[in-house]
Amino acid sequence: MRKIIHIDMDCFYAAVEVKFNPQLKGKPLGIGGPPNTRSVLCTASYEARKFGVRSAMPSSQAVRLCPQLILIPPHFDLYKEESRKVREIFERFTNKIEPLSLDEAYLDVTDCKQFGGSATLIAQEIRRLIFEELNLTASAGIAPNKFIAKIASDWKKPNGQFVVRPQDVEGFVKDLKVEKIFGVGKVTAQKMHELGLYTCSDIQKFSVPELHRWFGSRAQELYDFSRGIDDREVVTEWERKSLTVEETYNTDLQTYEECRKRIPALYEDFYQRLIQGEYEDRVRGMVVKLKFFDFKSTTHEEVIHGIPTEKDFERLLERAWSRRGVAVRLVGLGVRLGTQNKVSNEPVTSQLKFAI
Repeated sequence: MRKIIHIDMDCFYAAVEVKFNPQLKGKPLGIGGPPNTRSVLCTASYEARKFGVRSAMPSSQAVRLCPQLILIPPHFDLYKEESRKVREIFERFTNKIEPLSLDEAYLDVTDCKQFGGSATLIAQEIRRLIFEELNLTASAGIAPNKFIAKIASDWKKPNGQFVVRPQDVEGFVKDLKVEKIFGVGKVTAQKMHELGLYTCSDIQKFSVPELHRWFGSRAQELYDFSRGIDDREVVTEWERKSLTVEETYNTDLQTYEECRKRIPALYEDFYQRLIQGEYEDRVRGMVVKLKFFDFKSTTHEEVIHGIPTEKDFERLLERAWSRRGVAVRLVGLGVRLGTQNKVSNEPVTSQLKFAI
């Protein structure tokens, strides 16, 4: 039985800005570019969120919702340095650390002997040290697996922690909304709602083959997560080569325009994952994937450096769709990621395979 802690820094980018400029404390902040550009927000302070402002929202829309919003361009070097200091605190308790982004990480403290091996007390001490040494706050979820720990870290935000004991997992997941399941974004959630699936207990009523009919290769994962089952280990060394989001639709999309209208929802999920994972500097290519009504598929890729826009994906989508011009059952979009050369510190691009 593992003891997993998920640490999530509270509104990290905004909190760091306030740390180095205390005059911003208590004011609605948005980290992002000016409203007269295509910029979207990396994050927003809790004061701004009260107005409906959120991450991945266009800056122009955020200012309309909150006219007094203070927009601050991101200072990633500063955030990375503060993140490094948080990581040093983690390492006082365990070397089994899996960073998810600059502001969150999984810790496996199963073998930690401090505080009598109590994951609850260890999480409490980590949060205390982060506050006293760095003047930042963090929330924590403590559970027997990664899936439950991550959900639990949201339960007492900000600056709190929540514990789910092994014997409480079944009751904890029963009434969880499907949106809480890892990888279930707006598109998938809408599809689930159309099928009458609103909570984990609703998903539990179906077998893996039944779920596979609706959700394909994700069936087993949804079956397990809806029951609070997650055997994934905390991975200390892993490098993502690509980041993609895709959705299979209940009704085939008959035209390019119908496909294009699906881009905004997919892009929102994609962008949020890209920013949270701090992959924006590693983008080396972009890709659109289509699966047609007859299950044949095609992809279209281009070399690109920097974050692609919705318009970029629309352009690729049009080219991919025009290859056959028939009904589509799945739309996907994403990026290829380069790696960092550990010797020269120069980016090394993963090989791209271009569809023809």
